[in-house]
Formats: sequence, structure tokens, C-alpha cells
Amino acid sequence: MRDILVTVIILGSLPFILKAPSIGGLMWVWVSVMNPHTQGWGFATHMPFAFIIAVATVLGLVMTREPKSLPLTPVSVLLLLFVAWMNVTAPFALLPESSWEQWNKVMKIMLMTFVVMMVIRTRRDIVRLVWVLVGSIGYYGVKGGIFTIRSGGTERVWGPEDTFIGDNNSLALALIITIPLMYYLQQNSDRRWHRHGLSAAMLLSALAALGSYSRGALLAIAAMVLFMWLKSDRKLMLGALLAAVTPLLLAFMPERWAERMDTINTYEEDSSAMGRLNAWRMAWNLARDRFLGGGFDVSDASIFARYAPNPLDVHAAHSIYFQVLGEHGFVGLFLYLALGMATWHTASVIIRRTRGQAELRWAHGLATMSQASLIGFAVGGAFLSLLYFDMPYYLMAALIATRIVVERQLRQALPRHARARGKDAKAVAEQP
Repeated sequence: MRDILVTVIILGSLPFILKAPSIGGLMWVWVSVMNPHTQGWGFATHMPFAFIIAVATVLGLVMTREPKSLPLTPVSVLLLLFVAWMNVTAPFALLPESSWEQWNKVMKIMLMTFVVMMVIRTRRDIVRLVWVLVGSIGYYGVKGGIFTIRSGGTERVWGPEDTFIGDNNSLALALIITIPLMYYLQQNSDRRWHRHGLSAAMLLSALAALGSYSRGALLAIAAMVLFMWLKSDRKLMLGALLAAVTPLLLAFMPERWAERMDTINTYEEDSSAMGRLNAWRMAWNLARDRFLGGGFDVSDASIFARYAPNPLDVHAAHSIYFQVLGEHGFVGLFLYLALGMATWHTASVIIRRTRGQAELRWAHGLATMSQASLIGFAVGGAFLSLLYFDMPYYLMAALIATRIVVERQLRQALPRHARARGKDAKAVAEQP
């Protein structure tokens, strides 16, 4: 039944995608982030839905009369440079076969990220994109939160297999990125059932993140919550709510969860933590030895034997920063950090330009909560190999479109203000 439902939804959307490519962008985000076909058990799990949607979206973009240009902003330009640099390092990879396989996956994500940037242009499209991101990850948050309650927190929460969020740690970070977006939608909804539903989704998603037993997620959610509180206009109310809910969530988790979180203070005794440090040293040594880095996918025994302090302890990078450093060298790390800072700056500009503008309150809230999501990803990503996880890139697309919409609306408002000032001046001049 699930296979049929997913197939009908996706194939049924194709005529709409050809007519409106923005729908194709949203469908692509849904399929790539949520991977709904993984929730079936039959034929749908092997269907090339992402490819079908991508082709339909590109065809729709070619056929439509809507603008087809990529918005050239600091974020999009830096992402273009980052992708170009990946294509420079890939031919010189230490492991050509596995590197090209990963290159193929990453380039598909980046290509469609640029397509999403091209088709998401209006306020309605932006809000829809946020809803798609929230619904895609929120599904696993609600499901995982209920599972945590049913198991009493004794079992770990996992994501869909063979996806970016299949690992318990990765799912936890995805949930942490999503919670601020849920809060944004809740604060900007006029429907009571939307607000109550999103409140429940936030609570269950937080519980699911804790139920993942991810130590990095605990640090990320603490940083994200602190930022949300600092940015809130209702610090007293939000602080009281957090003070009431946080102890309840932590008290619900069993003793074995607390014991695992305590290992943050004794990481020297934890083999997993020491394995990550070994992988980080390997990436550092590799980048120092090779200007172009090692290319995609350097988690291999032969590379660790050459560059790692402990050559027998082979681990994935477990850090977006050391992952980009090991794979694409110091230039790649510089471009990636610059991309993150440009995205943060874009959100800051939106916040500054919309402050006190009632008609742009939606953009102000989205930019603020996007920064909270970025804080969570920056902290949690320091312990996970999620460099190519597509959700942050779609968030960049939302911020690019939001800034363009805000600046256009502010420019349109200037003539009205000028006319109003002119009328006031004329009225004063005509007074006896």
C-alpha cells in the first residue's frame, strides 16, 4: 500500500511539475531529504523517483516562460566555487574508483541544489520549501519520539537505511536542524491545529534526538536552544518553558543514556572518540601532504596506514570540517567555511533589513530560525560526516530567495514612502 501511495503521488505530480518547475523543486527536496520510497517494502524501494523528478523539473524549467537564471549572490557564487574545486580535486583522488562513485552522487545533489535555487523565487515557494523540509524530517521525529516513549528510551532511534540520515547520529542532527524551522512555522501560523501539531512535533523530535543516544546531538541541541533563547522576543516565557520541559525530557531517559552522555567528559577512555581524533589527525596530515587533498572518500586502510597516528584504527572523518579538509585540502576547507559565513551573513542582512517591518515579519522569523538551524549544524556537524547532506544546501536556497524577495519588496515600498513625504511637504507649503 505504501509503495502504491508513493508511486501515485510522484507520478501524479509530473504534469504539475512540467507546468510549474517550482513544484518539481519541492518534490525533489521531499524525495531526497525524506526518501519516502524507503518506507515501503516492495517495488517502490527500487524505483528511480529522484531521477524522474529531476528530469521533469529540468524539462519544466526549459519549457516555462519564468526566469531561468541562477541568482548570483555571495552564497550561490561560493557554492559554485566549492563545487568547481571538488571537480578539480576529484581527478587526483587517491582512490579513483570509489571517489568517482561518490563524485557522481554529490554532483547530482549539487546540480539539483542549483535548480532549486533557480525555481524557488516567491514567498509562497519559500514557505512551501520550509514546510517540505519540516514534513520530511519531522515524520521521523514524530515516529522516533513515539518509539522512544514506547521503549522507555532503552532503544536507539535510527533513520531510514541507506540514506544520509540512516545513522542514529545523523538523524539526530537532522532533527535538531529542523526543530527551529518547526518553531518558525508555529509562530507564523494562524491555524490552531497547526500550532498544536507543530508543538507536539517539536517535543517528539527533541525526544527522538535524545533517543538516538548521540552525544554530538546533545551538544548541538544545547547550542541551538541557547541561541533560540537569546534571539527570542519572549525570553521569560521561553526560558520558563525550557526550564519546565528540559528536566522532564532528561528524566525520562534511562540510566544507560545518562552513562553514555557522561562519556563526553571522559572521551580519552572512549574508543569511538579516540577513533575520531585519529581520523581527524589523518585528515590534517593528508591535507598538509597533498594540496588537493585525497579526493572523495578517503576512509581506507591504505590511506590511514600512510597518514594516521594509529594506522589500524580506520574511521570515517566524523566531522564535516575534517571531511572537507581530508578530501579537498585547505582550499576546500576555506571555501566551505566561507560558504557557511556567507549564509550566516545573508540571514543577518535579512534580519537587519526586516526589523520593525510588519509585512516582512515572516522573513525576519525565517532568517532568525535559519541561524538557529545553522548553529545546530555547525556544532553537531563537527562530529559527523555530513558534508554532502543536502538539507543545509536547501536552507541556503531558501535564504537566497528570501533576501531577494525582501530587497524587491523594500525597493517597491520606497516610491510609496517618497510620494507620501511629497504630499506631506506640499500640504505644509500650502498652509497659510
